[in-house]
Amino acid sequence: MLCAAAGIPALGPSGASAHLRGIARVLRAPIACARAADARGAHDGEGLTLLTPTAAPSWPAALARFRELNELRVARALVEPARRYAPTLLWARHTLYSDAAARIQAPAGLLEVNAPLTLERARFERLALPWLASWLEDEALRAAPRVITVSAWLADWARSRGAKDVRHVPNGVSPGLGDRDGTRERLGIAGRFVVGFLGSMKAWHGVERLPALLDQLPDAVGLCVGDGPVRVQHPRLVHAGRVPEHEVPGYVAAMDVGLAPYGPDAPPWFCPLKILAYRAQGTPVVASDIGDCRLLTGDGGYCGPDLYDGIVAWRGRRAVPHLRSWAQVVDEALADSVALAR
Repeated sequence: MLCAAAGIPALGPSGASAHLRGIARVLRAPIACARAADARGAHDGEGLTLLTPTAAPSWPAALARFRELNELRVARALVEPARRYAPTLLWARHTLYSDAAARIQAPAGLLEVNAPLTLERARFERLALPWLASWLEDEALRAAPRVITVSAWLADWARSRGAKDVRHVPNGVSPGLGDRDGTRERLGIAGRFVVGFLGSMKAWHGVERLPALLDQLPDAVGLCVGDGPVRVQHPRLVHAGRVPEHEVPGYVAAMDVGLAPYGPDAPPWFCPLKILAYRAQGTPVVASDIGDCRLLTGDGGYCGPDLYDGIVAWRGRRAVPHLRSWAQVVDEALADSVALAR
């Protein structure tokens, strides 16, 4: 596997890092990555082999304004370690300012697209070299024998940029049923109605809607699992913070309802891991109707404009657990794998 994005360390706590680890374990493949971990710490590296850059010396702080060129430089520094491993199949995560996948030249390969990266950076950060980013993105999409996208929106976008064999393959989660009763007892919320949120709490994730929902549900307790730039407070809100990956199923199982409360400013191209995590535990999902949320929620919850109505409708009920595993993701991505040959 290849992930040249410095913001997605292989052992990081985010859903993107968990995604890398899940696929790598199914493929039994090493991860060629820009970095193993960052300031957030290392998580769940058991059984993984990591290949990190061997030819990318430190980047002087005075050159920070040339971030994009450094990203290209780090991506190319991954080429040689990956080539030495001699992969027969290269599963590459699409990364801004990276042409490493094409340079590695494995006998077979696919490009996994999780976002339209030029659009995403221009929207949420600063795209300093749009011409270079767009050109490299087009080249990567056109060169890939197969492109897999985590959402239907992205599949259409990839085709519009010249990708040939495009497949919509939603995300997965790691298997394992959580200890609902034990976790509730440990958190001191046994016997309470628990409305939960799992995720990184970015501005568009909608977690700021949770306090108002708790005001409408005077006997409910809120449970936030994760961390991020948006921090909400309420007298009946429990913050668990980031938890080890293997403990996530227990926290999700402890919830009576799991929220995916995206606001109208949320991008339409993402595939929420939180919904898949809720469904794997039989925790009813209450989600905003944006992107692939309705498809992922299915009959396991409510997807629509009124989150309160959805919570009330599922109160006192559990959904049938529905696990979409990383093994299923790999099977769908590699179906008819003879077509992946370059």
